[in-house]
Amino acid sequence: VAADEGILHASGSGVPPVTKDYCIIYNSNWVSLPKALDNATFSTLENLTSTVLCSSSEVPSGLMKDKAVVVMRGNCTFLEKARIAQSLGAKMLLIASKSRLSAISDNKTGFEDVTLPVALIRYNDIVDMQLVLGNEVNVTLYSPPLPEFDYSMVVIFLIAVFTVALGGYWSGVAELENLKAIASPGERETRRKKEENVTFTPVTVILFVVICCVMLVLLYFFYKWLVYVIISVFCLASAMSLYNCLAALIGEIPYGQCRITCCNKTIEVRLIFLAVFCIAAAVVWAVFRNEDRWAWILQDILGVAFCLNFIKTLKMPNFKSCVILLGLLLLYDVFFVFITPFITKNGASIMVEVAAGPFGNSEKLPVVIRVPRLEHSASTLCDLPFSLLGFGDIIVPGLLVAYCRRFDVQTRSSSVYYISCTIAYAVGMVLTFVVLALMKMGQPALLYLVPCTLITSSLVAWKRKEMKKFWKGSSYQVGWMP
Repeated sequence: VAADEGILHASGSGVPPVTKDYCIIYNSNWVSLPKALDNATFSTLENLTSTVLCSSSEVPSGLMKDKAVVVMRGNCTFLEKARIAQSLGAKMLLIASKSRLSAISDNKTGFEDVTLPVALIRYNDIVDMQLVLGNEVNVTLYSPPLPEFDYSMVVIFLIAVFTVALGGYWSGVAELENLKAIASPGERETRRKKEENVTFTPVTVILFVVICCVMLVLLYFFYKWLVYVIISVFCLASAMSLYNCLAALIGEIPYGQCRITCCNKTIEVRLIFLAVFCIAAAVVWAVFRNEDRWAWILQDILGVAFCLNFIKTLKMPNFKSCVILLGLLLLYDVFFVFITPFITKNGASIMVEVAAGPFGNSEKLPVVIRVPRLEHSASTLCDLPFSLLGFGDIIVPGLLVAYCRRFDVQTRSSSVYYISCTIAYAVGMVLTFVVLALMKMGQPALLYLVPCTLITSSLVAWKRKEMKKFWKGSSYQVGWMP
């Protein structure tokens, strides 16, 4: 929301009084709100949401005197409502909106005499206020400054770096097993049956980016239908990914390996229970996905599993394919964040609109890691109760980290590529957060992650005089020995 955000602090009449904060939108050019609650003045709330207050005859005389009044939006301008409320003695005007909150704007010429605070509030919040605090409520408005840094970013940072590092390491383990299988003819056929990797070529990289662009545009125009398709796909993919991740761990445990035979096939009983558990986890998240108190934990667990499995399964054959993929997705990210506001009718970027749910849609895409904000602010109440990081900001650089790890295994280079690229990713994340704090607006993380990881990997290859091999990829050596 491109507007001035503030907080309505409401207090009930009980002992001790129950309090709750709600989001408001106001125009700082019309009125200045206190920066702290200590400096704010309380007024009794008068609920007049049965009227739109476009005429002074709509309310009885004296009903608004020295009170904070809430009326419905519509039929006349904000300032016309404010002038009527002020003439009837109101101390504050709240305008309830059933649609998405937007900036309060109007031509104040001819309304210079309007001095009372005017703010926009969600109608659902007024209903919630009555349910939680009762009919006798005192309210005040204030607008605290935005915090310079929220510690939820630290949690996001740790999750992202952990996922990228573990995904790259897991890919290296799979590569080592492949090389051992190639060196041992007896294991080659068995390993080939287990192999589930998908290799990206430059052509498939370009096709993948085109599909991403088309999907994002379709989501922008048909969000309210496609969002449920994405939710369904996420449930299926994350359940499978969680199973693959946990199955890899269980496979290292030499206990509980009893098997059952069905249809001429044998399967471990513990893997059946594991599959049921993973499906149940995805179903529980789907049912309770809008429960903000705890559903984010389950979404993050499923999301991390999805990213790990994607990084491990999808193989980049060489650095050339990595450069093409990361470069194109960087352009994709920048275009849909910074360029599309000049194209769309409402001046909003397609990427931000889709992430927030276009046109006030309450369903959100489950393609982000999210952590509740730990610092209290108006922004937390209004539109950003969570710090977010898209899966793409983990998976895309993670594919390069995974390639570096596999190249280390192929060339026996003591993990120098893998470690340096992982550190570069961590530096890129820190740079993203610094720019985010300075600019106080959402940033395309790939704008900082892609240069950090690509430049670092290139410098390591150049320093070790292996750029040609790193660029084209190292072919397997049949005679490779562990």
